Amino acid sequence: MAFWSVREELSQFNRLRRSYYELLRDELDQFMLDYALIQSYDQFVEQKLPYPFIEKRELKPRARIPGIEYESQKTFLVIFVEDVIPTEHKKYIRFFDVNKPTKTNLMQSQALPLPDKFDRTQKYLDSVHFYDFLNVLLPVDYALLIQRDPITKSTNRYSLTHYHVRIDWPIADAAEDLVQNLRYISKDLYEKGDKYAELAQRKLFEYYGMPMMVGGRRTAAMVAAHYLKRIPCISTVYAGSSESRALYRISERGVSKAALIRFSDDEVQQLAESQQMTLRTFKKNYVIAQEGKSNICIFQVTYGYTVHSRPPEDGKLREINPDVNWLAVGDEHVLPKPGVRKYPPINLNLVYK
Repeated sequence: MAFWSVREELSQFNRLRRSYYELLRDELDQFMLDYALIQSYDQFVEQKLPYPFIEKRELKPRARIPGIEYESQKTFLVIFVEDVIPTEHKKYIRFFDVNKPTKTNLMQSQALPLPDKFDRTQKYLDSVHFYDFLNVLLPVDYALLIQRDPITKSTNRYSLTHYHVRIDWPIADAAEDLVQNLRYISKDLYEKGDKYAELAQRKLFEYYGMPMMVGGRRTAAMVAAHYLKRIPCISTVYAGSSESRALYRISERGVSKAALIRFSDDEVQQLAESQQMTLRTFKKNYVIAQEGKSNICIFQVTYGYTVHSRPPEDGKLREINPDVNWLAVGDEHVLPKPGVRKYPPINLNLVYK
């Protein structure tokens, strides 16, 4: 059962807000793809380092990702909420006055290269300088929080309200909440013993497309996305880590992962022909860089939930089977370059090819 309302269930005011949120999210998606993937690639090139392209197997559900950290890969965590997070949730999503992006607070964070003229309106998503401001704050540890502006509640204005936001909800609590909703336990995570509780926590990571016991930002992204289901609105969490070399995106639609993939000249030619476009048009709109005979594109996998990761139709208690997948590969697309508006994503089955 959805924790958020579909458009048909919303008031006219909230429908307008949903439309505005989705419009802003489309723009943020484009920015995050560029920041996470293209800007990371450019950093490797500048430092004359070979880019560590991910293997196709790393895009499979339950894939194991090599535990190598790459310093040139950009890392971040961004939480974008459709409404305002009520103050009673500060116990687990830690946002306070001290981490509002005011000039005084930011000047105390000496690691941030602030511009000489501080524009206090740049924290609003409708500001012409918002993405410049976001670029400055993204390297900060922990998460950035973007939500409906709490001050101008009568309007649908969104702003980056807090930076350096900690996610402090325990993994065990998140796992308990998930497997309880999926009817694998009735009340308590440990009601069926320690091993079952450990299995439930492993399945929580799988549910959000994460390898077990991944690093801090991805774990925080998973826990934040699950905790935000307590607030009756939609939200989107973006995460990038130095290990995964990918952009994780968790929303009401589920989990997706975008990464850079190399295609040969022949493969690019076939893709262009499948879309009835010229090779030149394809390269202009889909290829972000070329390395010899390799064409580098953004590839995104969107995962779907299996019957084992949905509440049972009969509502009865059941046992976790560790061997069955909770995620399946859903949609696979080659994405147009960020900022390209005319051309759509191209469907391409690659993960199991």
